[in-house]
Amino acid sequence: MSVSRQTLADWLEHIERVHFRSIDLTLDRVRRVAHALRLPARCRHVVVAGTNGKGSSVAYLESIYRCAGYRTAAYTSPHLVRYNERVRVDGTPVDDAPLESAFERVERARGDIPLTYFEFGTLAALQVFAEASPDVVVLEVGMGGRLDAVNIVDADVALVTEVGLDHQQWLGDTVEKIAREKAGILRYGGRAVGAGTRPPRVLSEIAAARRCDLWQYGVDYRVVDDGGRWHWTGPARSRSARATLTDLPLPPGGPHQLANAAGAVAVTGQMNDFLPVSERQLADGIAGARLPGRLQRAGGNPPLVFDVAHNADGLAVLSRWLRENRPRGRILGVFSMLADKDIVSSVRHVADLVGEWYVAPLDNPRAADAATLTAAIGGVSTAPLTAWDSVQAAADAAIRAAVGDDLVVVFGSFYAVGDIMRHLRLDPYSAPA
Repeated sequence: MSVSRQTLADWLEHIERVHFRSIDLTLDRVRRVAHALRLPARCRHVVVAGTNGKGSSVAYLESIYRCAGYRTAAYTSPHLVRYNERVRVDGTPVDDAPLESAFERVERARGDIPLTYFEFGTLAALQVFAEASPDVVVLEVGMGGRLDAVNIVDADVALVTEVGLDHQQWLGDTVEKIAREKAGILRYGGRAVGAGTRPPRVLSEIAAARRCDLWQYGVDYRVVDDGGRWHWTGPARSRSARATLTDLPLPPGGPHQLANAAGAVAVTGQMNDFLPVSERQLADGIAGARLPGRLQRAGGNPPLVFDVAHNADGLAVLSRWLRENRPRGRILGVFSMLADKDIVSSVRHVADLVGEWYVAPLDNPRAADAATLTAAIGGVSTAPLTAWDSVQAAADAAIRAAVGDDLVVVFGSFYAVGDIMRHLRLDPYSAPA
C-alpha cells in the first residue's frame, strides 16, 4: 500500500511498529530525521516539562496568546479520545489530512532510521506546525526532558512545572534525580521558569551553571490569592512588562491550578520582548482556558467528573478538590492505572472519600490487572469494590448504581478517562470544563 494513501488510523498502526521499543531515550535518531525535514520552524517556542501540571500550563499559554491575537500551535500527550487532540493550531485539534501528510513526510525522511511512536508523532507535529506558520509553539515533553524527543527544539523559554516521583525506572528514584532530567530542557544563556511550589535545588543549580535566567515560583515571582481574584508580582524584563499584575481571575480547574497559571504568566513575562501581552489579555486568556480531562465535569443524571490524576501528587490534588466539593451523596470511583505507577501511594489520598470502587484493567500492555488494582485499594480502603472486565463496563455499572446526589468520578489514568469519554460519546474539547 502506498504510504501516500494511508488513513490516519493506518498511520497510527504503522508508527507503533517502526521501532522495537516503545521508549528509547536517545536524541540522535530524532535529530537526524528533523535535520532532513529542516525542523523545527523559525518561530518562538516554549517547551514544558514536569511531573504534574504540564498539560494545564500548555492550555493557559495557548489561551493567553490567542487572546493576545497571536497564532498558536501546541503539542501535548497523551490524547483522551482522538489522536488529533495532541496537535492543535489556534486551540483546535487539526484534521486528519495535515497529520497524514506530515506522517508521510516523516516516513520518507527517516529512511531506515527507527523511531518510537512518540518520536514519530513529535516530528509529525513539528511538520504540521512548520506548514501552519504560527507565532508561538508550545510543546509538552512526553517524559523527562533531557532525552525526550521534544528536546530537539531549543526553547525561547523553558517551563518546568511541579516535579514529583513518577517514571522512576527511567528518570531516577528521587525528586532531585528526576528534576535533573527535567532541567535538560534549559539552554545555555536562555530563559526559564520554574512553576513548582516545591522547587528542586538542582533546577537552580543547573540554571546557574548554564547562565540561564530562571524565574522560580515563590522566589523570583509570587502569588497572592485575594479570595476570588489573585495578584502576580515578579521581575519586569522591559518597560512593556509589568512587575505587578493585579485582579487576575482564578483559573478554571480549581485552586490548585494557581501555580500553573502563575507559571504561564511568568513565561509571558520572559517572552514579553518578543510577544507582548497586556494585563487584560492575560486575564481573558486565563479565564478562557479549557483543561480537558482535568476535573472536567459532565452534567446529567448522575453527574460525572473526569480527572487524569495518575500519580500520588495528582491524586492529592483530586482529594483536595473532592473535600472542597463533596457531594451530599456517595462518591462512586471508577478507577484504573498503569502497572508501573505507585498505585497504593496514589489511592491512599482518596481512600476515605470513595464510597464504592469500580475497577478494571486498561486495554494497554502496561495496564495493572484487576487483581493488582483490587489488592492495592483493599490495603487502604474498606469501601465496597467490584472488578470489571473493562473500564467501560465499570463506568456503566457505576452510572447504574448512582442514585440521588451521588457523584461518579472517573480517574487514575489518561487511558481510563479517554476510553470512558469515548464510550459515553463525550468530546473533551466541547464538554463542560
